[in-house]
Amino acid sequence: MAMQLGFFDLEDRYAQLSKAGDPLEKLASAVDFEPFRYRLVKALKRSDGAKGGRPPYDPVLMFKVLILQALYGLSDEQAEFQIRDRLSFMRFLGLGPGEGVPDATTIWLFREQLTRAGAVDKLFARFDHLLHAKGYLAMSGQILDASLVPAPRQHLDDGEKQAIGEGKPAGEIWPDEPAKAAQKDIDARWTLKISKAKPDATGRKPGVDIAIPVFGYKSHIGIDRRFGLIRTWTVTDAAAHDGARLRDGLIDRDNTASDVWADSAYRSAANEAFLAMAGKVSRIHRRKPVGKPMPRRTARANARKSAVRSRIEHVFAEQKARMGLVIRTVGLARAKTKIGLVNLAYNMRRLVWLDTRAAPT
Repeated sequence: MAMQLGFFDLEDRYAQLSKAGDPLEKLASAVDFEPFRYRLVKALKRSDGAKGGRPPYDPVLMFKVLILQALYGLSDEQAEFQIRDRLSFMRFLGLGPGEGVPDATTIWLFREQLTRAGAVDKLFARFDHLLHAKGYLAMSGQILDASLVPAPRQHLDDGEKQAIGEGKPAGEIWPDEPAKAAQKDIDARWTLKISKAKPDATGRKPGVDIAIPVFGYKSHIGIDRRFGLIRTWTVTDAAAHDGARLRDGLIDRDNTASDVWADSAYRSAANEAFLAMAGKVSRIHRRKPVGKPMPRRTARANARKSAVRSRIEHVFAEQKARMGLVIRTVGLARAKTKIGLVNLAYNMRRLVWLDTRAAPT
């Protein structure tokens, strides 16, 4: 017969988790979640409860559930199970063994409310203020890049594809099938991801580059060079051009340094003029001349820029490999909420690392 877990047994388990270096305990210590409450309450617009009914879960607790999802790449069903199963999750949320756990539907509804209110931008900005208060100011320039985020592929006939291309809403494309219309993502787009051919054993580059079709969205971010924190971000369909986002809010005007690094997709006359008007210095890669070899001087300059610009690749690698970033939802608004929460969770994890590095040994 299984023994019932006692109070002191639970405390011993928590002590063992702490001794093993529970990352969620470190996160809870580094991040004060209470300042998010005002923005959450404002976005939810809940009633005062005068009509009765079961009281809703605390909004800060629910927000922390979304952060757990973003950190570990969990679906709503997986999040419900893991909260019930893992003591580290329960301690992070402030739940005891006998307390109720939000189910998958409750988690989905909470995220939907934040999406409809457009609250993720404000929550991200609130955390950026907290970073500034802790002394992590954006400085030493900024690095821009974008990465494709796949979404569930759509099976459409030619007529449906044409209607989507014309900008018709789902309800108009499938007027007699509301359930089907709700499941069709008319915002995501196809694009080609170019996979560079790798050198062979002799160091020569055989064959040609490979074009891989990807359906989904694109995450555009800007990080500061010194701390590697995400300072600006936006989300588009996968077919959107990277360079146009530079003039669409991706530049952090509060960065104390003027330098801006990016790959050659961001180089254009319009972007160069925009940066000059903003008082920024372009460190954007130059393209290889068509039909001509790359000048040695340009190649060396690009290599120096790559030494800095490549740091942003670590952000996308972290988000996709460790945090499991994919899109499981339908529509651009929900994709923006998902990616925005992952960006916020990344910054929180990065803050823990920065605090640990700065702590005296």
